[in-house]
Amino acid sequence: QLDPENTGFIGVETFASLVHSHELPLDPAKLDMLVALAQGNDEGQVCYQELVDLISSKRSSSFKRAIANGQRALPRDVLLDETGLGFYKRFVRYVAYEILPCEMDRRWYFYQHRTCPPPIFMAAVTLTQIIVFLCYGARLNKWVLQTYHPEYMKSPLVYHPGHRARAWRFLTYMFMHVGLEQLGFNALLQLMIGVPLEMVHGILRISFLYLAGVLAGSLTVSITDMRAPLVGGSGGVYALCSAHLANVVMNWAGMRCPYKLLRMVLALVCMSSEVGRAVWLRFSPPLPASGPQPSFMAHLAGAIVGISMGLTILRSYEESLQDQCGWWVLLLSYGTFLLFAVFWNIFAYDLLGAQIPP
Repeated sequence: QLDPENTGFIGVETFASLVHSHELPLDPAKLDMLVALAQGNDEGQVCYQELVDLISSKRSSSFKRAIANGQRALPRDVLLDETGLGFYKRFVRYVAYEILPCEMDRRWYFYQHRTCPPPIFMAAVTLTQIIVFLCYGARLNKWVLQTYHPEYMKSPLVYHPGHRARAWRFLTYMFMHVGLEQLGFNALLQLMIGVPLEMVHGILRISFLYLAGVLAGSLTVSITDMRAPLVGGSGGVYALCSAHLANVVMNWAGMRCPYKLLRMVLALVCMSSEVGRAVWLRFSPPLPASGPQPSFMAHLAGAIVGISMGLTILRSYEESLQDQCGWWVLLLSYGTFLLFAVFWNIFAYDLLGAQIPP
């Protein structure tokens, strides 16, 4: 009746009077978003499809474009002014301000967030790493510098250049760690950064980014440091951290996380110290060992993956990756690197006569 020409649009005043006269039980936050969306177009009209998408917690392409162009301001106060929230909703609000740079995105995430599925990937990876470390620590009776134990490198999980044919080692090395300090550093970052990222961007994106960093780390070591083994999840951890830090820098004005400059400086100092420690262990080991110590190149490879591929993944909340041209360019580049690394591992070691340690 309100749209006799079947255009799919009605005026925002007509829609407001409809809501008021029929007392429609609409979520106030979603109603505010719909009105803001109508105010963002030239004719001030409400689109039927946008109404359906909003009520079903689905973003339309026009909604995403409007957010990207910054064409509207929310008529209500910011999320920080919300009162009477429970502990979990306050945590969700903290995650929104920690990860997302746009107030509209933060409100959208806050009101449509669901506890199912929970952020299980980063928690499962961290728990598995802790269990594996405890098992090897109890078995070897060594909790620091475990790589110096002669039995440690015999683990089927460690990446070793002499066992390149066992392809699972290019990923499973992430469950092994040099010692308690490396495990603690990685676990802390995975829980502090990885879990909020997974809550916002979902398990598929974050698991892909983490595993891409892990795989890039081992393949980079096999190319640049051909004699070195590899342990630790630093490739994936640095992919997450560098992606998040790059996202904060690219959206500096919109980020509302407290003390962001101080926190970024501390993160960079800690990450640089970890890389420096890995370099020191690789070239100037404190104790004599039977073979070379694990490489540090996985840290750098993970950081490169995070800054390039990760920044695209985290750039826009809920924006489909398949609609982004840059995503396909990065995916093609990563696939080319994987293909080159596979051929390198098959042929280069024999052609170059690399001396592989026992």
